[in-house]
Order: sequence, then C-alpha cells, then structure tokens
Amino acid sequence: MSIRTERVASLIREELGTMLSRAFSGSSEFGFATVTEARVTPDLRIARVFVSVLGSKEKQEKTMQQIEKRKGYYRSELGSRINLKFVPTLEFHHDKSLDNAMHIEELIKQIHKDDKKEE
Repeated sequence: MSIRTERVASLIREELGTMLSRAFSGSSEFGFATVTEARVTPDLRIARVFVSVLGSKEKQEKTMQQIEKRKGYYRSELGSRINLKFVPTLEFHHDKSLDNAMHIEELIKQIHKDDKKEE
C-alpha cells in the first residue's frame, strides 16, 4: 500500500467515524457504530469501510442496513470534507471482530468459573 492510499484511507476512517458516531449516538433503536478500518484501492476509486456495531444482533443489522441505505449521503458528505479529485465509492462491511473477541472472553470466563467450582 502506498503512502497516498494509506493517508486517504486514514482520512476516510476519521471522517466517516465522526459522521457515524454522530448519526447513531443518540438513538436507542440503533447500535453504536464505529469505523474500525478503511482500505482504499490503489486507484483510489473504491473504499472498503469496516464498521463495528455495539448492541444486540437486531440493532447491529438495523444499523448496518441504515448505513448501507445512506451510503450515497456519506459519500457526498465525504466529498465536501476531503479534497480529492474523485471521491471513492464506499463499500461498508460489518466488522465482527469485536463480537468474536467478546465471545472468546465469555468462554474464558466460563472456563475459569468451571475451574473454581472443581476446586
């Protein structure tokens, strides 16, 4: 990855992170959305944005649907905030790594709890 694509990806991650946190922070029907990573193709035409959503599975799905529904808005808003010749097409992906980490942590806690019962 070139320095330019890394810089553009970083800018996109920061700006979209700000937009998404503002959009979903006050709502009880959606989960809390955080941009965990952005990857930009070498030609800067496509940005793959990975979003982690806190909340129940239902809230996570609803939040991701809302983000997908409004991706045209986010792209135009991004264009007004970042000075690029072409604003990349946004592809949003649900980042489930936090969910997986929390699940592993729960399993470890359960193992420790079972060990204490055996003693």
